[in-house]
Amino acid sequence: MITYNPAFDLYHCIFRMANILLRLEDDEKMELDKVRIWDFYVLFPSKVYDITIRRSEDEIRKVRAAYVKRAHNPYEYKGDNRKLLEWIKPVQVSALGCLVSCGILSKDEYEVGRICVASRHKLDEFVSQVGSFTPSERNVLAFLSFFSHNMSLTGIDGLKARTHLLESKYDAE
Repeated sequence: MITYNPAFDLYHCIFRMANILLRLEDDEKMELDKVRIWDFYVLFPSKVYDITIRRSEDEIRKVRAAYVKRAHNPYEYKGDNRKLLEWIKPVQVSALGCLVSCGILSKDEYEVGRICVASRHKLDEFVSQVGSFTPSERNVLAFLSFFSHNMSLTGIDGLKARTHLLESKYDAE
């Protein structure tokens, strides 16, 4: 049986990454791993309920419930999320490399593990040609932006530690 999964489709990943990059301001830099994590949750929106939210963060919990519905998908991957993110890493890195080669992302920033839009005009033109996210995908991205846009990637309260998608135990604080 042949099945299709957009997680392993390079062209779909380029589409997703371009739409995620629209969230960045001009000259704003974001860590490569943070963009990969955001892409993971756009692909698997119900997994945002696996993110650790502290008891004192009731507002974030309410925003998550409002923006991302708990949907039961019997075909969704039920295994280890960390392994799944590692399986799709080559596709994500290739998609970002493609956007660098097109001049949409800054090559210098990409080489040091950060994402920065080099040409807003090219990015806007590309997204207008390939299309934008569905409302549910935009909602997931809006939640992630609200939750973690200014959050550190590393540290005890960083995005890596809260999502458990990447190793954070040995990160410098």
